[in-house]
Amino acid sequence: MNRDAYNKVAQQWGEARSGFFKNERHYLDTLLAPLPPGSTVLDLGCGTGRPMAEQVVASGHRVIGVDQSEAMLEQARRRLPDQCWLLSPMERYVPDRDFQAAIIWDSIFHLPRSEHAGILQRVVERLPGGGRLMLTVGGSSHPAFTDFMFGVEFFYDSNLPEETEQILRDCGCRLLIGEFMNLPDGARNKGRYAIVAEKR
Repeated sequence: MNRDAYNKVAQQWGEARSGFFKNERHYLDTLLAPLPPGSTVLDLGCGTGRPMAEQVVASGHRVIGVDQSEAMLEQARRRLPDQCWLLSPMERYVPDRDFQAAIIWDSIFHLPRSEHAGILQRVVERLPGGGRLMLTVGGSSHPAFTDFMFGVEFFYDSNLPEETEQILRDCGCRLLIGEFMNLPDGARNKGRYAIVAEKR
C-alpha cells in the first residue's frame, strides 16, 4: 500500500523531511532513555531514515530499518550505510532478530486499520520487558480515505487514539505519552496522535 506513491515522491520527501517536527525529539529521547549504549532499534516504515534513524545512530545505537519503498531505502542506505535496511511491507514483516526499542512513525496509518493490531502485537512480542515503542496514529473517527502529497495520491486509515492505546495495553504495555501533535479540524486534517509505550 502506497509503495509506488512513496517511490514517486522519495526525492521530494527526502528534501522536505530533514528535521524534527514539534515534540518529535522529546518522544524519541523518551524512547531511547533507558537503552544501554549499542542497543538495536527497529524502525518500521523507516522511509529515508530521516530524522528518526539518523538520530538513533547519532545517540550510539543501531537501526533495523524496514520499508516497502525501494527509493526511500536507497536514500537510507546511502545516508547510514552501516545499518540494516530491509525491503518489506510492514504488514508482512515478521521480526526475526532482537531489538530493544521500536519506532512506527507516520507509517501504520497508511495501512487498513484491520492490520494494525497484528503489527503492534508482533513488534511488542519481540521487545524485552522495559522496551519502549513510539508511534503515530490518526486523531479522529473517519472512514479510510485518500489524500495527496507532492501531487501523488496516498491511502490513509486509522483506529482512534484510544483504540490504539487499548491494543497496546492488551499487548502488555503501559502508556508513557499519549498526546495530539495535530488536532483534527473536522475537514481535511484528520489529526495526528503520538504515543510512547513501555512493555511491562
